[in-house]
Amino acid sequence: MSAILKDPLSQMRPMQDADVQRVMELELLVYEFPWTPGIFRDCLRAGYCCWLYTLDDHFTGYGVMSVAAGEAHILNLCIHPTHRGEGLGRRLLQQLLRLARIHRADTAFLEVRVSNRTALALYRDVGFNEVGLRRGYYPSRAGREDAVLLALNLGDSTAS
Repeated sequence: MSAILKDPLSQMRPMQDADVQRVMELELLVYEFPWTPGIFRDCLRAGYCCWLYTLDDHFTGYGVMSVAAGEAHILNLCIHPTHRGEGLGRRLLQQLLRLARIHRADTAFLEVRVSNRTALALYRDVGFNEVGLRRGYYPSRAGREDAVLLALNLGDSTAS
């Protein structure tokens, strides 16, 4: 007999319109230039892959990804600051990549601020490679900040 152990306190599930207000609480906590509730609702209406990570019924993170024409684009991946470094971002990212493969995407793309060293390290560890730089992509207090454009070949069996 084998037992499957599951963490009873953590769960990933699709985001619903009723979740947007609670998602916004985390968005406003984490980002200096946050998305609006309308952006999240538009993503849900468009059928994007919008997933929540909950821990003990608290919203701990979320991810938003579009998939079209064989490409996945991870648009937003966020983990509550008190839970960073616990592997939750990696788990949520892996869920999005699994969904991208199910939707028959062969490449996943994302942008990340050049200053976000922690996220860059995670993405590179998962197998993303730098494919470009978007100058002035993100707003910042100093004006604009560059974004590193990363890509992952989803057909690569070594990619998580």
